[in-house]
Amino acid sequence: MPDAWLWLLDILILLGSALLLGMLAEMLRQSAIVGYLLAGMIVGPNALGLVAGGDEVHFIAELGVTLLLFSIGLEFSFRRLMKIGPITYVGGTAQVVLTTLAGYALAAALGFGFRQALVLGMMMALSSTASVIRLLIDTTRLDSPFGRNALGILLLQDMAVVPMVILTLALGGDSTPTESLAMLGRTLVLSALTFGAFLLLFNVLVPRLLNLDSLARNRDLPVLLAVVLALGAAWAAHSVGLSPSFGAFLAGLLLAESPFAAQIRSDVAPLRTLLVTLFFAAVGMLVNPGWVAANPLPVVLTAALIVLLKPAVIHLITRLLGYSTGTSLATGLCLAQVGEFSFVLATIAIGAGVIDDELFKLVVSVTVISLLTTPYLVRLAPRLAGWAESLRPLFGIETPVNALQTSGIGGETGHVPDKAILIIGFGPAGQQAAEHLLPTSQDRLVVVDSNPDNADWADALGIAFIIGDARRRELLEHLHLKNSEAVIVTVPDQDAVRQIIHLVKAVAPEVRLLVRARYHIFKWELLLAGAEVVVDEEAQVGLRLAEELLSEKRRKTN
Repeated sequence: MPDAWLWLLDILILLGSALLLGMLAEMLRQSAIVGYLLAGMIVGPNALGLVAGGDEVHFIAELGVTLLLFSIGLEFSFRRLMKIGPITYVGGTAQVVLTTLAGYALAAALGFGFRQALVLGMMMALSSTASVIRLLIDTTRLDSPFGRNALGILLLQDMAVVPMVILTLALGGDSTPTESLAMLGRTLVLSALTFGAFLLLFNVLVPRLLNLDSLARNRDLPVLLAVVLALGAAWAAHSVGLSPSFGAFLAGLLLAESPFAAQIRSDVAPLRTLLVTLFFAAVGMLVNPGWVAANPLPVVLTAALIVLLKPAVIHLITRLLGYSTGTSLATGLCLAQVGEFSFVLATIAIGAGVIDDELFKLVVSVTVISLLTTPYLVRLAPRLAGWAESLRPLFGIETPVNALQTSGIGGETGHVPDKAILIIGFGPAGQQAAEHLLPTSQDRLVVVDSNPDNADWADALGIAFIIGDARRRELLEHLHLKNSEAVIVTVPDQDAVRQIIHLVKAVAPEVRLLVRARYHIFKWELLLAGAEVVVDEEAQVGLRLAEELLSEKRRKTN
């Protein structure tokens, strides 16, 4: 049988076993990702041996991660990414450095040498982009504050892989420090040139291609163009030493400004799902169940230390950047695992003689076990955030209510007019609501938002702006909620919306409450929580499209 058909048989066995165990996991109300990982462990070369675990399976699996990051880039765009704030560059860099140092100190305390301890620290600093983003999407948490924080840190981690690889090679003695620095400098120059080429390509050539009549008439062609761009960007990034998935993410960001972005994202979704599933199954193949059974104590203890240490470091960093206790804890919990790029470092380290076979098996086993815990930790994150906020005095000193900052019109600091209309959340949705209410209610509009960057926009509209977290009962009481006419909640995080509804109804049960539902599945949940009006974004899109069509028909008739 030709090799290509043997590869196809391996893929078929992996996908079939992933399907069965994924279905079983869902029946048991567990994440399907757990089933995919277990499927790879069972049919892989270290258990039943039904799949040999060749390089072709891992290569195809990497394509899944590449398409996943490409589709996430299509969702975000550069403007939206910039709104994530300093968590990406400042927080992400601090996380990589501090976690590496913490991992190094821990490994050194356990008796490992300098080279081994440093490599282990770098492996520990990397989290799983594929699993975390997949789970945040599945649980509709990617747009939550902790979801955006996790995404920002993950992107920085992906960028940090390149210097980590170069440092690992240098520790192996294959190159001198001068050669390593030259390699790093060459990579940085090529990276800058590649980024410039991406900007030129996606801002000059691609828009012209997408506006061609031939692409507009055939919906398959824009999708084919997108796949070519995604894979081409991944190859270009790999060729200069960058992470291929990061290159694909960058391509998605640049393509996100196109009107075809939503359609392309939906069309590549089935292929992305197929390949990402194969990725998790391929990761599971790396585990040797027999070795884990023979060495349970070091595996379990190491995994437990990582799950505790990483969230602690990330919590500290995000708190220093001004995020709340709950958001900081939830961000750390989402990233409390060792990621897929740690396999890359481990493979290079064992090839360079930095680590031995036993340590390599420990790294692989701990990584997969941490990935198995990830679905549960990501689902626990929003609950932990709410619990932490309710017990915030135990976690540190919070900003007192009388220190809240207020800007805009309205006399003395903190003054809220009678019959006020409170707008909680001042992103694009909150700004739209404020603009439409300005002609009739300017003197009664009050915006509440935890992001001080939005104050300038409120000032420009002549609207009072209060910096604060509306999930605090003290803040709502400070706003004289009982004297308000209505509360409009435009926050995208549905957990936060639900908490705000409960607090508003507890403080002022008679006030009219209008809220935003980011996804249709949350509409009835928010109505049952106490909201009088829930604006369902997904339903509104359909209504708006129908209205546009009917309006166009009326214009043609007239």
